[in-house]
Amino acid sequence: MTNSLDAGSGTTATQPAAKVETPLKKKAQRSPRAKVEPRPPARKNAPNAASQAQQIPAAAVRTGRKIYSENERAQMLALIQKSISGGATHKSAVKQAGISEQTYYQWKRAALPASVGDDLKDLVALEEENKRLKSLLAERLRKENAELKRKLELE
Repeated sequence: MTNSLDAGSGTTATQPAAKVETPLKKKAQRSPRAKVEPRPPARKNAPNAASQAQQIPAAAVRTGRKIYSENERAQMLALIQKSISGGATHKSAVKQAGISEQTYYQWKRAALPASVGDDLKDLVALEEENKRLKSLLAERLRKENAELKRKLELE
C-alpha cells in the first residue's frame, strides 16, 4: 500500500524518503578594499538616505568630542586655577572640571599669549598716560612758580 504523497516519488511507506542534498553555495569573496571601508547601514525608513545626508550641514554632524567656546574655556581655566590655589593638585582639579590634562595645558598655552598681550598693551597705555599727566603737572607747577616769583619781586 502506497501513500498518496509518496506515489509520485516512487517510494513506499516502509522505505524512508531519500534526502536530496543541496549544493553548498560559495561565499562571495570581499575585496580588500571592502574590508577597510565598511559601508554605512542602509536606513529602512528613509526614502533616500543620500539626499538626507546632503541636506544636513557639516556643522550639525555631532562628533565624539565636545567643543567649548572661548568663554567656557576661560571659565574652566579660572575654575581650575581656583581649585589649584585652594590646595588641589593639577590632576584632580582638571578631572573635576571634566577635561583631560592635555586639553588643560593646550588651553592654558593658547590663552596665555592673548592675556600677556592685553596686559602689555594696558601697561604701555598706563605709561603713556603717566607721562602725559607728569608733563601737565610740571607745566602747572612752572606757571605757579613763575607767578609766585612775580608776586614776591613786586612786594
